[in-house]
Amino acid sequence: MAITKTDKGWHVDEQPAGRGGKRYRKTFSTKAEALAFQAWLKTKVNQSPEWAPAKRDMRRLIDLIEIWHQHHGATLRAGKDTYSRLKTLCEVLGNPFLDHFKASTFAEYRKSRIEAGIAPNTLNREHAYLRSVFNEAKRLGYWTLENPLSNVRQIKVAERELSYLSKEEIREILHSLEISKSDDALLVAKICLSTGSRWSEAQGLRCSQVRDGQIHFSNTKSGKNRSVPISDDLSEELQAQSLRKGGSGQLFNYCYGAFRKAINRTDISLPAGQMTHVLRHTFASHFMMNNGNILVLQRLLGHSSLTMTMRYAHLSPDHLQEAKTKNPLATL
Repeated sequence: MAITKTDKGWHVDEQPAGRGGKRYRKTFSTKAEALAFQAWLKTKVNQSPEWAPAKRDMRRLIDLIEIWHQHHGATLRAGKDTYSRLKTLCEVLGNPFLDHFKASTFAEYRKSRIEAGIAPNTLNREHAYLRSVFNEAKRLGYWTLENPLSNVRQIKVAERELSYLSKEEIREILHSLEISKSDDALLVAKICLSTGSRWSEAQGLRCSQVRDGQIHFSNTKSGKNRSVPISDDLSEELQAQSLRKGGSGQLFNYCYGAFRKAINRTDISLPAGQMTHVLRHTFASHFMMNNGNILVLQRLLGHSSLTMTMRYAHLSPDHLQEAKTKNPLATL
């Protein structure tokens, strides 16, 4: 519709921005006034883009995930695994159009996953993965709007118990490893207890990484190299192991199974998911109980944030000891 003659005058009925745009209706006493108003509306659309309706973004979520993978994800150490997780997440979400993906979309998805018994940590990781997709796309110029997940809070998760071994339990495990069929499991366990390394880091050591009384860890979880001094006794054991391997290549064969069997031969009960990781927790816990420096421990463990290392701070002999002398009962 445009300009029509009515009983009340000349009526203008226009959608200057086209279908989907704002509609304007106004009646004038003369046709000239109606034509002038019509021309003014069209001029406004040409001069002011905000008059035009925003075009729909017909891309789907998978398109943004592909952009993230091509320009960023493929360069990450865990990029392949994250890419696979993102594609699965996208499929479960129904691969929505980008202009239909809102914070509420993810909130509803997360609610259903919680009801299905999915662990909060898993959902927090999915949230972080998807949020990073939008952040990276925005940095690269493929996404111009706000990140729809920027204001979605992660689920608060209670701190998990960090189990560590007592001196008696350490002796028990080492004895169990001494009678193991694996010649490597005992030495790998000693490395973990002496340096706080992860089992995979110790098991994957090469002969060239042990020298000058230190173990030089590379290809770590954080991607940063770190060197940890070791005792003369352990250094001699590793040098002997290196000689047995010909002085090159990997120091150890796969021996995780041997450690698991050694634990099963003892009466030690470990929390779920902390089979070999208990050795790392044991190193950190005893380090603090022996009055070690929390900043030094952060460097030894290779933590990128001190917040992660602070989980062990309460084990320090001096930690919060003033509570015994500064409480009201003590000063009565």
